Amino acid sequence: MLPKKPETTHFGFREVATAAKTGMVRNLFTGVAGNYDVMNDLMSFGAHRIWKSALVDWLAPRSGHRILDLAGGTGDVALRILKRSPDSTLTILDLTEEMMAAGRQRAKVAGFASAIDWIAGDALAMPFPSSSFDVCVIAFGLRNFGDINCALAEIHRILKVGGRLLVLEFSEVNVLGLRRIYDSYSFHCIPELGHWVARDRDSYRYLVESIRRFPRQRDFAIMIEQSGFEMVKFRNLSMGIVAIHSGWKV
Repeated sequence: MLPKKPETTHFGFREVATAAKTGMVRNLFTGVAGNYDVMNDLMSFGAHRIWKSALVDWLAPRSGHRILDLAGGTGDVALRILKRSPDSTLTILDLTEEMMAAGRQRAKVAGFASAIDWIAGDALAMPFPSSSFDVCVIAFGLRNFGDINCALAEIHRILKVGGRLLVLEFSEVNVLGLRRIYDSYSFHCIPELGHWVARDRDSYRYLVESIRRFPRQRDFAIMIEQSGFEMVKFRNLSMGIVAIHSGWKV
């Protein structure tokens, strides 16, 4: 049984009704879809490419695996997996049609037009039977869900026994001096960059705030364990700016 959703959740630093957050997130990503990949490069100075490659390295995708890229958006991670393991079966589930439209175009250019199933849906009520996938990966999407515990329970449900969850997400910087520089850059520069490039300051202010509301590395590992996963581990990248968490359904 999935955990009961709380009545309220956070949208950045604001408290909102849990039922309302899905629509708010959909509207946000609909607005930034056209500039999403460009902004990722600019905001991270290209480091997101290294982080996503590290995710795929730890996954070490195997031929024949059925892999769900949850909140896969423009397909950046899915395409990296397919380039590493062309015989994998990839499904992307994302809330926003506009993000997936950008992803379909990217997949076409990369020669994988028919290699990915693109499905619009909510991570808190996924349209898949139980025990459907060998792997679920999530890159920079989990913090946007209305209820992280509910999402983790849904992921546990759709994974096969022996299946694996890998989450790449922003986390807590573990070097004090860098943390101060990172916070200053995040709160002052990223929203302005969003304003000048994407003509959307507020959406990128939300993205910065949502990072600060996401659980710390060890706290998130405990949440994964409490959702039924075992052998939970995490790896910090870039001194904790991001972390990769891994857990298994056994």
